[in-house]
Amino acid sequence: MKLDIFTEIQRRECAGHGGFGQLLADSLEQARAADEAGFNCWWQVEHHCTPDFSYSSCPEMILQEVARATRRLRVGHAGVLAPFEINHPLRAAERAALLDNLSGGRLELGLAKSGGKEWETFGVSEAQAAEDLVEATRLIPRAWTETPFSWHSGRWSVQDREVLPKPLQQPHPPLWHTCSSPPSFVRAGDLGVGVLATTLFAPLDQLSEMIKGYRQAAAACELPAGAFLNNQVGVFTFVHAAESDKAAVASGAPQAALWYVSSAPRVFNVPRDIFYSAIRGSTDPRSAGSISALQNAEQPDPHDLQDPNPVVALLKREFAGEAISNEEIFEVIRHLDSVVIGSVDTCRRKMEGFRDIGVDRLMCLVQMGAVSQKSILSSIRRIGAELLPEFEDE
Repeated sequence: MKLDIFTEIQRRECAGHGGFGQLLADSLEQARAADEAGFNCWWQVEHHCTPDFSYSSCPEMILQEVARATRRLRVGHAGVLAPFEINHPLRAAERAALLDNLSGGRLELGLAKSGGKEWETFGVSEAQAAEDLVEATRLIPRAWTETPFSWHSGRWSVQDREVLPKPLQQPHPPLWHTCSSPPSFVRAGDLGVGVLATTLFAPLDQLSEMIKGYRQAAAACELPAGAFLNNQVGVFTFVHAAESDKAAVASGAPQAALWYVSSAPRVFNVPRDIFYSAIRGSTDPRSAGSISALQNAEQPDPHDLQDPNPVVALLKREFAGEAISNEEIFEVIRHLDSVVIGSVDTCRRKMEGFRDIGVDRLMCLVQMGAVSQKSILSSIRRIGAELLPEFEDE
């Protein structure tokens, strides 16, 4: 299992910490530290109009700077928002190919259906977003490899174009999908692209079942969307390695992780019950429908802070604005097998759980909430020195 870095380019209350310029400088310092520590890839999201949660609306430009600041660290886009109204696939292919050249052939390209907040911002329907994701996944590798390139569909048509530049990697950079549900895992397998997933406090056995569905679909894929089958699973989760569990608590990482999960429904405009059901290890009975339908469904009482699941109860209290200590948060989330926060020994045991369910790339979210730059860099270096060699040498 390789260890990667995953980042939102995030800082809670960014304006109070020197603004975006300082956040960007800190992010590049983290990338250099990750490169020196031996991490495999730096993955970065694309989000729009998400203050404090993600300052990564132009990821290709930041990834270019990451590539310039590092020597061997791969650069991953996780991922290009696939609706044509947000990123036309031909433009996405051109930008990605240029980034692959500028990085010396270090690009990994993910594609994302995106979510409610971005659909509202750019005027995209959920159904169209799903169709565009599949079409972009098939179109982009052809634009990279065919000369002349032609494409004809109900969505867009063009005849005999030479798309330049071509990627440096041959036949092209690896392709991935961001995935969060069993159908999306199967879709990625059917298309022969890798999976970029998350846990967000959900148990690993739930993730394990989705991975099994993906592997079955990938094994049956005879005509991948790209020139080759990328049968890999990457998963991002909260990671902070310290000299002891007590030091990990003192870093503020538990509170940052709780804030992240509590903020995600607001940022992506997804009903909170979907997140709560995943944490309970079940599926919301309404989730077979669309996100749009769920948004119109009856929502739980926001004043009800009780829940038999201690993690969900903690999230409800955080969402209600209650101040909760890092110590109390850690005592609850330390029992989650998907959250890698604690001493090196604690982190090693948690990472082994991801490896054992078949994760190929553990994408470590180390820059989260209000965790200090000093603590983030210390965690990156500690993981590189004490954990990374154990997993990559297996």
